[in-house]
Amino acid sequence: MFSTARNAFKVKDIRSRILFTLFVLVVYRLGASITVPGVNAAALAQLSSSGLASILNTFSGGGLQNYSLFAMGVSPYITAQIVVQLLQMDIVPKFVEWSKQGEVGRRKLNQATRWLTIVLGFVQSIGITAGFNALSTIKLVNNPGVETYLTIGLILTAGTMFATWMGDMITEKGLGNGVSVLIFAGIIASMPSGIKQLWNDQITGESGTDLWMGIGFIALVVVALLIIVAFVTWVQQAERRLPIQYTRRTTTSPKNSYLPLKLNVSGVIPVIFAGSFISTPQTILMAFQRTHSGDTWYQVMTEIFNLQSTAGISLYIFLIVVFTFFYAFVQVNPEKLAENLQKQGSYITGVWPGKGTQDYVSALLMRLSTVGSLFLGLVSLIPLLASNIWNLSQSIGLGGTSLLIVVQIALDVNRQLNGLTMKREYIGFIHKPEA
Repeated sequence: MFSTARNAFKVKDIRSRILFTLFVLVVYRLGASITVPGVNAAALAQLSSSGLASILNTFSGGGLQNYSLFAMGVSPYITAQIVVQLLQMDIVPKFVEWSKQGEVGRRKLNQATRWLTIVLGFVQSIGITAGFNALSTIKLVNNPGVETYLTIGLILTAGTMFATWMGDMITEKGLGNGVSVLIFAGIIASMPSGIKQLWNDQITGESGTDLWMGIGFIALVVVALLIIVAFVTWVQQAERRLPIQYTRRTTTSPKNSYLPLKLNVSGVIPVIFAGSFISTPQTILMAFQRTHSGDTWYQVMTEIFNLQSTAGISLYIFLIVVFTFFYAFVQVNPEKLAENLQKQGSYITGVWPGKGTQDYVSALLMRLSTVGSLFLGLVSLIPLLASNIWNLSQSIGLGGTSLLIVVQIALDVNRQLNGLTMKREYIGFIHKPEA
């Protein structure tokens, strides 16, 4: 990876992409340090152990830590994406029609996603602000009132839309998927504070009764993290290669061609989707805490959507599994894949073209998604169980999710850098640059 980055910096176009990405990340991190006006930052320390606060802080790219302009991050946009993609499954006929219109339809769906993001961002920001204000003994909002909540809601919604725009700019002019890169940068930036918190909990906190036992526990956590990183990297790079044959051999047709399908086709998107899906009901429930906290339905719903409970963890893993299967078929559409292979005059070796290829790829995606969902669920589950067993911070419990995102995004960026570098070398080989 380091050699790839070093070689990439030698090429002007790639260097510009890298510097542009870094510039956008610096702007995002600056915005994540500016607290929203009218908010008491001292109250945030009491909410750091909250499960919802930990989830939102992870998926906001660290923006919630200071209740900043980017406190909501891109979480409402991710939730809106989930809703729009679900509505394309023969639920809303107009969305189904747009999904079949190619680039024009994709732009319409993106526009609908952005409008839904504004609505979700506004509702979610007011709900979280009111809920956190009720939870903390020190009031989060200095002068609570309708006007204050509306102002904070507008500021946080504007921050979400600006963060989404920056993500789109990174995707277009920088490196990697912009939304994922923003989350990646926030996780990396929060790692030093997470390490410090673990140190304080084990050495100087209530559980730090013995110095060497605390150091040994931290060393064990570090070794476990390294093992998980190696395992995640190995699985994320594993792929199933389907040999491709051509019915019409031309001079441009490759002699040995294959169609690569990742072992984990969906990547880390199911984990991000599941986290956003869990945080939305929690946000809504916070609005009813003051008036319905003693009601049975409220306690049951709180238990279900709490990652510190057995029911909450089970729902979280279930959502990861479901979204893994769902997004695999979004990423690789068997019907379109079979159609494209026929148009190219090619077919998978040993498989009939058309309907046969569609059925074969669908069955293969089901098998790959089974392994991928077990992998994502296991890596996300282990840190959550460890956090609940040893009473660690909820942010440590979400460490598996964070590691999945960090490793996947790092691999994607490295893969894109390799592709841009190889493309540059091919261009230089075919078209010798003028002196």
